[in-house]
Amino acid sequence: MDISTLQSSNKDNTEKRRKYHPRKMSSFNGQPRVPGEPTDTATSVLETVKSTVQGFGPINKIHQHLCAFHFYSHDMTRQVEAHHYCGHQNEEMRQCLIYDSPEKNARLIGLEYVISENLFLTLPDEEKRLWHSHFYEVKSGFFFMPNVPSPIEHKDMEKVCKTYGKVFHFWQVDRGDQLPLGIPQLMMALTRDGQVYDHLVQSCAERMGIDFEKERKSREYMTGPAHGVHPLANGGGKGLETRLREVELKSDSPTPYAIRASV
Repeated sequence: MDISTLQSSNKDNTEKRRKYHPRKMSSFNGQPRVPGEPTDTATSVLETVKSTVQGFGPINKIHQHLCAFHFYSHDMTRQVEAHHYCGHQNEEMRQCLIYDSPEKNARLIGLEYVISENLFLTLPDEEKRLWHSHFYEVKSGFFFMPNVPSPIEHKDMEKVCKTYGKVFHFWQVDRGDQLPLGIPQLMMALTRDGQVYDHLVQSCAERMGIDFEKERKSREYMTGPAHGVHPLANGGGKGLETRLREVELKSDSPTPYAIRASV
């Protein structure tokens, strides 16, 4: 999988955002339908039995719900609301499962790794371009914890404001895909005013019960990375596109078509 660099002007991106209208899928209780038969009673019973005897250590470490907006790293006109369910690996790293909504039947669309500035600075320069800063997201109020009291939320956001994240989405729900099609897509985060669609912000604010302007003002005191946002982060200011490339398969064993079976 290649990460290719694309260059485009802010003017072009702004014009595209005005024209872009995501396709809609049929929905059930406000959530898009996924192809397939409904879960039957026998499967539900089995799930209940298995859940009582199996352990879910990695999932049980999830301790917070964060909401934000992502855009495709090669196309800012394609933007999605992303609900992160995160757990700490340690004080300097957390990992998050990303869903398209906080509802019970939400679709798992991606994942994000969040690391401290200290860890980010150890990365090779080519790797740094794949990571985005959280400084603007936090300061603007667009990165938030639904239903968490501000004093508690701000304690964690003070830390998140200094971090970097790496996101891949596997399910391109914005274009109406009913299943996760194609290759994983590198995503980026907002870095300045005027990038996110107003209708996405308004819809999120209404459903999640948040006042983004109030959040912005309450976070004015927060500070970003000690060394400032690294110039290579956020794609180094350029578009990055994920592409699949066919290569020779490396293997110590014979290739599949060279194997012969005898009876």
